[in-house]
Amino acid sequence: MIRKARIADVKIIHKLLLNYAKDGLMLSRSLSELYEGIRDFYVYEDEGEVVGTVCLQICWEDLAEVRSLAVIEGRGLRGIGRQLVESCLDEARLLGLKRVFALTYKPGFFEKLGFHLIEKSELPHKIWTDCIKCPKFPECDELALSITL
Repeated sequence: MIRKARIADVKIIHKLLLNYAKDGLMLSRSLSELYEGIRDFYVYEDEGEVVGTVCLQICWEDLAEVRSLAVIEGRGLRGIGRQLVESCLDEARLLGLKRVFALTYKPGFFEKLGFHLIEKSELPHKIWTDCIKCPKFPECDELALSITL
């Protein structure tokens, strides 16, 4: 079951994200950042256990990012990630956003959901808000994908 995240989920979300960050697959997020942004998160709960998470972060009047997509090890390939991203896309449509993007090392996953590859230069708001703070900037090796809603 997918639901909006709650304060009680923050430490579980943090642990999920750290598992991916330690392998260099995403940037870590501090507990403080997670508490501040908890309203942007969804979780996937299975039998009372949070096994996946995702965040929809609004970047500009017509643009949002799907980020912090993480599914607990051993639970992949069950459609959990797809359902989490689809929840973000549904919310983006409700909000009237025109485009959603993702930065990823797994473009095939997002392409199956209708995203297509774009140049990072098409995302100036992202680059100057988050990317400039990243230790990988400007040599980012993630791929940018976008979907028009």
